[in-house]
Amino acid sequence: MKYTCAYCVKHSCHKNDVENGPANCPTRNEDGKLKEILEEYKDKENYDIAKASAEVVMDNYGAKPRVKEIVDFCTKMGYKKLGLAFCVGLSKEANVFAQILRKHGFDVESVICKLGNVNRKNIGIKDCDVPMCNPIAQAEFLNKEKTEFNIVLGLCVGHDTLFFKYSKAPVTVLAVKDRALAHNPLGAIYQYDSYYKNKL
Repeated sequence: MKYTCAYCVKHSCHKNDVENGPANCPTRNEDGKLKEILEEYKDKENYDIAKASAEVVMDNYGAKPRVKEIVDFCTKMGYKKLGLAFCVGLSKEANVFAQILRKHGFDVESVICKLGNVNRKNIGIKDCDVPMCNPIAQAEFLNKEKTEFNIVLGLCVGHDTLFFKYSKAPVTVLAVKDRALAHNPLGAIYQYDSYYKNKL
């Protein structure tokens, strides 16, 4: 392993104390690469996204739910047309979220995961009458409508991957799918030293 930030307890990069970071700290050792990457923020879209997201985070830090942060971010970016790719299992949540977005003046294109009613035999799964999820279609239909920004709500692991891969617009996530923990996957992390210790 070259990069081990997940095990770092110093967080020197966060504390403006880079010189005292761990020996293999990428902030200490990859200065040339970091300068090269910094140039990428000069791209207008990258600059605007980075600036808007920083402003949203700093405004009332920790007091706003993610729903409000998404609204604020999209407002700062000047987006008008948003895409919502959601799971059929979170249809009610998608309805409420779309209403919130519309209330804030956004045009919302929403596409459900079962779009196309495609049989799972197409991906080699037999003896199942439940239509397969179709994240590529979700992305392509939003591309067709020229959404400026897409939001994912509850797509399964892997399905979200395909949506990210095919979406032409930038993407964020409102919530991820976790059937066991009410769509709160960090619950397993928070209980790692207790209930989930021998289950993960």
